[in-house]
Amino acid sequence: MLLVEDNDVFRESLVFLLQRQAEVEVVGAVADGSSAAPACAELEADVVVIDYRLPDLDGAEVAEAVRDRCPGASVVFLSASAGTEEHEAARSTGAPLVRKDEGLDALVDAVRTAATSSLQGGAQ
Repeated sequence: MLLVEDNDVFRESLVFLLQRQAEVEVVGAVADGSSAAPACAELEADVVVIDYRLPDLDGAEVAEAVRDRCPGASVVFLSASAGTEEHEAARSTGAPLVRKDEGLDALVDAVRTAATSSLQGGAQ
């Protein structure tokens, strides 16, 4: 999985924690939305976890770019403030939305589910 998160400390901490989870392989992490699609293609990520609120693009724009460049990859949205905009984007794209305050287990479950979907050819 590829992590797209602009907060350096949170990104590094999340990568550290995710790398210790069974069946989760972190292939990379980037700090901005414009780097997500190229990194997905280069690293051949099957799941891309996208912080919805990024400084350069919103999560929906990043998800569209990722899906154009990596059609087999599944997307999971991550957000500190899961408001109407985030929920509508998740519904319209079919991507799960995990709030940062839901904890690591919720994110790991979403990543595992998305990876299974990606492997079965049904990218989210």
